[in-house]
Amino acid sequence: MTKKILIITDNLPDQINGVVTTYKNIEACAVLDGYTIDYIDPGRFRYINCPRYHEVKIAYPRNLGQKIEEIAPDYIHIATEGTLGLWARAYLSLGNIRHNTAYHTKFPEGLRKLFGIPESITWRFVRWFHKHSGKVLTTTDSMVRELQARGFGGEIVSWTRGVDRAIFTPALREELPAKHLLCVSRVSKEKNLEQFFELDYPGYQKIMVGDGPMLDTYKKKYPDVHFTGFKTGVDLARYYANAEVFVFPSQWETFGIVMIEAMACGTPVAAYPVQGPEDVIDEGITGCMNDDLKQAVKDAIMLDRQQVWEGSRRWSWERAWEIFRDNLTPNHLWTR
Repeated sequence: MTKKILIITDNLPDQINGVVTTYKNIEACAVLDGYTIDYIDPGRFRYINCPRYHEVKIAYPRNLGQKIEEIAPDYIHIATEGTLGLWARAYLSLGNIRHNTAYHTKFPEGLRKLFGIPESITWRFVRWFHKHSGKVLTTTDSMVRELQARGFGGEIVSWTRGVDRAIFTPALREELPAKHLLCVSRVSKEKNLEQFFELDYPGYQKIMVGDGPMLDTYKKKYPDVHFTGFKTGVDLARYYANAEVFVFPSQWETFGIVMIEAMACGTPVAAYPVQGPEDVIDEGITGCMNDDLKQAVKDAIMLDRQQVWEGSRRWSWERAWEIFRDNLTPNHLWTR
């Protein structure tokens, strides 16, 4: 009999970020494995955009409990710590309904960067939010260790990510007249994109793919950078495949799916030696890390693109789904 999973998320399904990408891809695997996935997201309710950061949606979830009961899922997964996640946590905790959660984003660091909220306050909130979770899924082994060091109780599981190799492939590489350095990211303050924009690397065109609250500001400030806006699918893959190096300047990621998308196209990654890149990059094989980002780019350019592609093959959405499936928490309330 088909098992039903309910994912409660503060992201709209058409948003472009790592969280949405993850669930869309594991859903395709879940269907093949005899499961169905339903979502409760802000689109089911009235919501507003977060001031100063429109990608974050603040929903007003009337009758959330009723909607959960109507769906009657076998498993419940809270994906994000926003308003929907908070209301869901309250309903499930009061009803002693078992569920699990995910920690996708460095929430405390992001709020400090964007709004100046001290991390000590936000870490207390995050620990409380995940306290009743059957299992907490996070992105890497290093994030498991960090959450444990931050005082998280219960079981914390390392949950890998994957890449769609039908789309992201070296076959899209062409002979182009110019050489490119590429960055793909939400164009926002916390992504440290200025380090990419100000990179002094003569003879290479810097290309920024993505949209976000700082796009207009950065366009005016950095006229030498080519800003493309959002790209998806094959259009995005072409940018990856035709770059000499993918530059990843962020210093607060828990993973960074864009890095393995670039690698799957044979493009090496240059990044800082911080959490995220350290978990994803095989130094000297799929990319290079250095506290001097320009030196990381120089080193990455010298890598063999075939080896980059081969090194990327360990990333699989099928494996990401298996980990997600094997760590679901049955709630035992609804049967079919």
